[in-house]
Amino acid sequence: MQPLNLKCVILLSPVFSVLTTNNTLCFQSLYQYNLHAIMTLLLISNMSFCPFFDFHKPVETAIFAMNSTHMRIDIITALPELLTGPLDHSIIKRAQQKGIVEIHIHNLRDYAFDKHKTIDDYPFSGGGGMVMMIEPIDRALADLKSRINYDEIIFTSPDGELFTQRMANQLSCTENIIILCGHYKGVDQRVRDHLVTREISIGDYVLTGGELAAAILADAIVRLLPGAISDEESALTDSFQDNLLAPPLYTRPKEYKGWKVPDILLSGNDKEIENWKMDQAIERTRLLRPDLLQE
Repeated sequence: MQPLNLKCVILLSPVFSVLTTNNTLCFQSLYQYNLHAIMTLLLISNMSFCPFFDFHKPVETAIFAMNSTHMRIDIITALPELLTGPLDHSIIKRAQQKGIVEIHIHNLRDYAFDKHKTIDDYPFSGGGGMVMMIEPIDRALADLKSRINYDEIIFTSPDGELFTQRMANQLSCTENIIILCGHYKGVDQRVRDHLVTREISIGDYVLTGGELAAAILADAIVRLLPGAISDEESALTDSFQDNLLAPPLYTRPKEYKGWKVPDILLSGNDKEIENWKMDQAIERTRLLRPDLLQE
């Protein structure tokens, strides 16, 4: 079985196993492996993943990508102070300390033309609100792109594509991305037409700026990078990874105020516990997010 020195491999075999040697991939068809086993192996092997499939069915089409030694995220913002807190704690902080990810925050005003550091102006169409100018944004993007090749240039906007776990998985497979934070009433349309590759929204509501959205994107992406979470298998069982909500979780004590942990979880029967968790995940999804079951 020859190793494949490919960065991204599309797998069409319905069942297979994956072996890794020196950052290469080897594939061999087997019938007893399910997707969870394969995904766990990929994570343990320091590889990231891009799932576009149902976790609980045999694999029909899947895309897996080798993760580079580290990822870089550049965030362009009018208010850099808003990002220093969310990106300097917990998993994201540890991932940066380990060299898994670099996160650089750039003040858009540093790319303004005038002494007042102006980055916005009145809209030609009239009406309320200010519009982010194209020149400072173009200068910022040109500066970054002159040094690094970027896979995506993302603009955070309430009318962009809705951010999902699947999208986070996809972006975790990239090496370098830029996130441009929206602000004020909006941005000059020419930025959206010519300078960015993707527009992402975190929901159907409007925030003061895109900084919080950028922090959410960064957090969702970074936690998927191999090594960012100490228990890497945990990423496989998060809600939405397989279009299902996560099952209920319990810890000690076994009983509190008469509220008991389900007996099955104390039984030690791993197979029955897994079946219970799957049943609970499906039921919670049916009750709370039935739309996920239709995808």
